[in-house]
Amino acid sequence: MDTATPPPPIGYVVAVAGSKVSAVLSHGPHDAPGDVKDLRIGALVKIPAGGMLCVGMVASLSIEAPSRPPRGVDRCIVEIDLFGEGPAGHRGPDWRFDRGVSEHPPLGAPIWEVSATEMRCVYAKTGASSVRVGTLNQGEPIPAFLAVDGLLGKHFAVLGTTGSGKSCSVVLILKSLLESHANGHVLLLDPHNEYSRAFGDLAEVITPETLHLPYWMMNFAESVAVFCSADPNARDSEQSILREAILQARREFAGEHGDDTGITVDTPVPYQLHRLQKIIATDLVRLDNPEGARPYLRLLARMETLRHDPRYAFMFAGIVVRDTMASVLSRILRIPVAGRPITIVDLSGVPGEIVDVVVSLLSRTIFDFAVWAPRARSVPLLMVCEEAHRYIPREQSAGFQPTREAIARIAKEGRKYGVSLGLVTQRPSELSETILSQCNTLFALRMSNEADQAFLRRALPESGLGLIAALPALRSQEAVVVGEAVTVPMRIRFDYLEPEHQPRSATAPFSEAWRHDQADTDFVVETLARWRQQTRTQQTTPPALVAAGR
Repeated sequence: MDTATPPPPIGYVVAVAGSKVSAVLSHGPHDAPGDVKDLRIGALVKIPAGGMLCVGMVASLSIEAPSRPPRGVDRCIVEIDLFGEGPAGHRGPDWRFDRGVSEHPPLGAPIWEVSATEMRCVYAKTGASSVRVGTLNQGEPIPAFLAVDGLLGKHFAVLGTTGSGKSCSVVLILKSLLESHANGHVLLLDPHNEYSRAFGDLAEVITPETLHLPYWMMNFAESVAVFCSADPNARDSEQSILREAILQARREFAGEHGDDTGITVDTPVPYQLHRLQKIIATDLVRLDNPEGARPYLRLLARMETLRHDPRYAFMFAGIVVRDTMASVLSRILRIPVAGRPITIVDLSGVPGEIVDVVVSLLSRTIFDFAVWAPRARSVPLLMVCEEAHRYIPREQSAGFQPTREAIARIAKEGRKYGVSLGLVTQRPSELSETILSQCNTLFALRMSNEADQAFLRRALPESGLGLIAALPALRSQEAVVVGEAVTVPMRIRFDYLEPEHQPRSATAPFSEAWRHDQADTDFVVETLARWRQQTRTQQTTPPALVAAGR
C-alpha cells in the first residue's frame, strides 16, 4: 500500500450531474496558464467519493471570462465524464479498477491526475483473452489491448475517412487476433483487392478466377436479381414464371438423388440450368396467348447469355451439376483451418451488377450454416465487410434488399449462433444506423466530415463523446476506441505494420510516376487486351431470342 502524501489537488468539483462532473482548476496567483493545469482532452483524473476513487476522462476545457491575454488567475473549467472507480486506500501496481461508479463525488471534492501506475491498471490487459494492437496516446508508451470476446462477441466497426489508415488498422486488428488464435475462422469481403497480400500464408485468397459459387445455392430473391429484368413491370411477370420453374427443377433433381419431400424454392438443393431452361421453354410452347411469350423469352435469353459470359463462370461454369455445397463452404469458412484461418474473397473482378448478390449469398449462407450447426460442435465465425455502406445503406429503399436483410440478421442475431460482424467504411453517415448500433465496439479514425461526426455522436456511448472533438486532428493510424473490447474509451496509435503486410490502399504516387515517361503503346495494347478478355461475351443466343429479350 502506498502511504505517501498525495500531491496538491489540481482542482475541485463544482457540479455533479449523473456521470458528468464539472470542476474548477486550482492555481496560484503567479502560475502561468500551463503550469498546474496541463490537462488535455482524454486525460484521466481521479476524485475521492467515500472509500473509493472515481476515475473520469477530461471531455472539455475552457476559461471562463478570460483575460486578454489569459493569465494564471483566470477561472479554468474542466468537464469530466466518469466511467469507473477503484479503492481509495491503495496505490500499488495491483490497484483494482472496475467499470461503473457506485458513489458519486460530493461538491468540493479534490481532483488529481491519475498516476502512471494507476493508468496502467485502468488500461491493463483484462483477465480474459486479450490482444495488443497499439499504444495509448497518454504521453508514455502504455500498451493498448482489446478483449477478444468483447470485440467478437458483440460485433465491431472500423470507421474513418480515406487516408486515415483504416485498411491498415483492419489488417492489424485481424493479424493480432489470428496470431494469438491460430484456429480462427474469418471471412473478409474485399471489394478492391486491397488485402490479398497482407496476411501472407495465413490467408486463403479467392479471386474471381478461383471463386466457385454455383447458381443453385442462391435463394429465390437472389435468383430473381440475376435472372430477371431490372424493370419492375417486366420483373413481376418473369419472377412468377421463374419461381415455378426453379421449384420444379429442384424437386426433380432431389427426386433423382434421394427424397424430394418438403423441397421449397429456397432449399439449397442443386438443379440443372439446362433443365430449368427446358421447363420454361415447355411452358412457353403451351401458351395459348402469344402476347404472353415475352417474359418467357426474356428469361431464356438472359440465362443463355449468363451461361456463355466468362465473367460469370464462377457461378455458371460446367454442364454437369453435383452437390458441391460442402466443399464450397469448407473452403470459405476454413473448416478445417489447415494453417489458413482467414479467407479473403476478392470481389474486384466480379461484375458490378451481381456483386450484391454474391455478398448476399455469402452472408446468408454463413448465418444459415451457423444456425443449423450442432451447438456442441459449432464453429464461431467472423465476417468482415469492407465498404459496408455499399451493402447496408442508411436509406431503406437503397441497396440490394436481400443483402441488407442478410447482414442485418447477423447484426441482430449472430452472437446467439457464434457469428460476429465487422463493418468497415469511410462514410458512416451513409451506413444503416440500425445495423451500426448493433456494433458494440467502435474504432473511429480521422473523420473531418461533419455529417459523419454527427452520426458517430449518436452511436457512441456518453463516456466516449469527449474524444469526438479530436477526430479531425487524429494522425494516420490513430483511433478513438470505445465499447466492449476496451475497459474505458481510449485514444490509441496502432502498431506499425511491415510493408509486406500493408494492404494495397495507398494513394497513387503521382509525384514519382510523373518524373519519367514509363508507358508506351504496348502498354495501351496490353491493357485493352486484358479489358476485352474480361468483358468478352461468347454470344451464342439466337438473334430472334435476343431481340425478344430486349
